[in-house]
Amino acid sequence: MLFRTVATSAAILVALAVTGAVAGPAWEPEPVTDHLQLATSDTAIGGASPDAGEPGDHDVRETPVTIPLADGREVGGLLREPVEQGTDADPGDGPDADDDPGRPGIVFVHGAGTGKAADAFTLAATALASAGITTLVPDKRLDNYSTRHRDYEAMARDYAFSVRFLREVPGVDPDDVGLYAESEGAWVSPVMMVDDPRLAFQVLVSAPIVPPRQQAAYAVDNYLRNTDVPAGVFRAIPRAVGMKVPGGGFEYADFDVRPWLRQQQDPILAVFGTNDASMPLEQGTRELLADADDVTVRFYERANHGINVETPGGLVLHPDFARDVADWVLGLPATASAPPQVAGAQPEQLYLAAPVPQPHWYGDGDWLVGVVVTAAGLLVVGPLLLGGAAVVRSLARRRSGRPGVRLARGLRGPLAGLALGAVATSLGLAAYLGVVARLALDYEKNDLVVQGGWIAVRVLGLVAVVAAALLVNRLRDRRMSLVEPDGPEPRRAAVAVVSTGFWVTVLGATALLVTLAYWGAYQLGI
Repeated sequence: MLFRTVATSAAILVALAVTGAVAGPAWEPEPVTDHLQLATSDTAIGGASPDAGEPGDHDVRETPVTIPLADGREVGGLLREPVEQGTDADPGDGPDADDDPGRPGIVFVHGAGTGKAADAFTLAATALASAGITTLVPDKRLDNYSTRHRDYEAMARDYAFSVRFLREVPGVDPDDVGLYAESEGAWVSPVMMVDDPRLAFQVLVSAPIVPPRQQAAYAVDNYLRNTDVPAGVFRAIPRAVGMKVPGGGFEYADFDVRPWLRQQQDPILAVFGTNDASMPLEQGTRELLADADDVTVRFYERANHGINVETPGGLVLHPDFARDVADWVLGLPATASAPPQVAGAQPEQLYLAAPVPQPHWYGDGDWLVGVVVTAAGLLVVGPLLLGGAAVVRSLARRRSGRPGVRLARGLRGPLAGLALGAVATSLGLAAYLGVVARLALDYEKNDLVVQGGWIAVRVLGLVAVVAAALLVNRLRDRRMSLVEPDGPEPRRAAVAVVSTGFWVTVLGATALLVTLAYWGAYQLGI
């Protein structure tokens, strides 16, 4: 009996492993073999004027503003203006104000994690204003922006109103207004540059360059590698990132910004932090250099996605970052093409971001959800039928002594083990992936949770398979006889109810096992 159980369990495991392997794409990112060669580790901007302002040269006046949009809508914003230290004078005031074209201005374009002006870009916008650049951080328009729906071209049109507003601020040179775009905003600002040729420059901070779906898969891969997850977990990347999301939406995931980059001729300063695991630093730099002219690139050592570094007192802007941005903006056009073009700390990108393979099965998220929901429903209905049949049988015997039927004894335990094992493994896998995601996003490691949790999920899955093996063998021994009558003439209806309950439960559990195989719970090896 033991040998048969082991042999049948092994056969089921192999079948599930093969099913999972052929059901969707593998994940085999291409390693980076040709790394960027940086001219120097010094991030100082070439061609910068010695007379350019430095962060801290000016006091900063903050003014809440309201920016009108189209169709009568409006958003708030925070305007920061440089003023002479110890005075409240406007930046354009002075004896030569009529001859002064004004100062440069920068409109900030939000990334995915920010929305309100009061909570975003505080350090960078204040530092640049104190160097002599007027900065405007508008609120992000959120009524047409959600996780499922984002239109980067429409967002560019909305931010254009902030550009128009800043051009009309006294003391700002309307022909020297540019953009500061961070992360997701770097998919928006190139569109703005093409739509408005009058814009003078753009600063791209932690720009993905590659399409959102590729960047997301790259980031997930990097985070998981840092968390030291088992190799089997990586299979979930293309199957999750590549599938159509349940309920639709996410069309922006394949937005390609490079056609807009190729159309512009204004100077670009691109900056990255070497500790930013979410962006393909070297690949994005190469694509940017290939697509646009007058590109200056700087990498800041130990800086994160927001170009912040960890200090005993908390996160602060990298000490050279604001100085370099101010030097570059205030030194234009001389700084646009001055060497060194690429400088700073050496980035280390391990793998390339690439188009995400599309899943073969479950490629439609609605189908995936439908299978899981249907399986859960079957695992409720099946036991209810079996339980109801048992109650009816008991009542019938008490009242009339008439015979009833029940599920054969040799099948009850394995069926319960299969159903409970499939449910427990599914819940365990979902919980495990959730915990791993939290660790990965927090850039933390916990071998007990990461390795131990994966083993626990695999053990639960094995319990379900052993139960399935026992069920198969006992069905074979009983020659597929499912019921055990109490008397010589069981009712056909009772037999049908018990048989239906059995097969409904088996079908629901099987659907969950196949789904678990798809997500890697039964792949061979660890």
